[in-house]
Amino acid sequence: MTRVMTEGLEFPEGPVALDDGSVLVVEIKRQTITRCWPNGSTEVVAETGGGPNGMAIGPDGALYVCNNGGFAWREIDGMTAPGHQGDDYVGGSIQRVVIETGEVTTLYTECDGHQLRGPNDIVFDTNGGFWFTDLGKSRSRDSDNGGLYYALADGSSIVCAAYGLTKPNGVGLSPDGSTVYVAETSVGRVWKWNIVSPGVVERGTTPLAHGTLLYGFDGYQLLDSLAVDGDGNVCVATLVTGAISVISPEGELLDQVHVPKWDAYVTNICFGGPDLTTAYVTSSGWGLLYEMPWERPGLRLNYQ
Repeated sequence: MTRVMTEGLEFPEGPVALDDGSVLVVEIKRQTITRCWPNGSTEVVAETGGGPNGMAIGPDGALYVCNNGGFAWREIDGMTAPGHQGDDYVGGSIQRVVIETGEVTTLYTECDGHQLRGPNDIVFDTNGGFWFTDLGKSRSRDSDNGGLYYALADGSSIVCAAYGLTKPNGVGLSPDGSTVYVAETSVGRVWKWNIVSPGVVERGTTPLAHGTLLYGFDGYQLLDSLAVDGDGNVCVATLVTGAISVISPEGELLDQVHVPKWDAYVTNICFGGPDLTTAYVTSSGWGLLYEMPWERPGLRLNYQ
């Protein structure tokens, strides 16, 4: 049975399910990392500043957070919505957060001399490094290119694997770790790359494109974060539609799972529970975190 686990959040994203039944989320507008308990109560774990976005647990048990630097905010039909680069934008970064104390350390703010603009989503591999997307920032008359990056958790190395992407958002790995997936927000496409080595990918097979196209959505469907299930299906949050779309590794749209109350900003999914058949979905426009049964077990993340 689907239920609202937590309400009153300020644009939640980046859910991370913990073994004690709680779920960590970022509240982007509030600039915090917040723990949500099954009874609906919450507590602030850390204050990050800027705009905390995607996050994942690393090999040392700490949280690694993509910080987009901050948005301007608006309201659309009662829903909270992110806008352009905020007046208080502080620059993009990757942060490390100690869950127990809330201590925040900045690991990366640039790559090869280029400032990180709007880091968005993150996933760790078995080597202890992580892939992350930088969506970039938009302003009233222009916007940044985006990229796919790879970095080490100790702050010693960061490389750009692919650049010139259109608002790259969600990122995930196949069950065997050989493929990295990226969702592009504004064009509604999911791409994949074969991984040669940590931080190095093969060029895709789609002509004139950086990667290999896994799936392109019909109509006006925008994409946000993603997670991979145990069968290797890509479960991508689908904006405007208000659902989680499930795409097979072969590129077939298998299902679209809608949240009970339509929200243009259904943004993230993660899997938890003893058998990983519980999905936690952020309905960010309404400030909700849903708990729902999932048909297939999720893929256990490295260091989850």
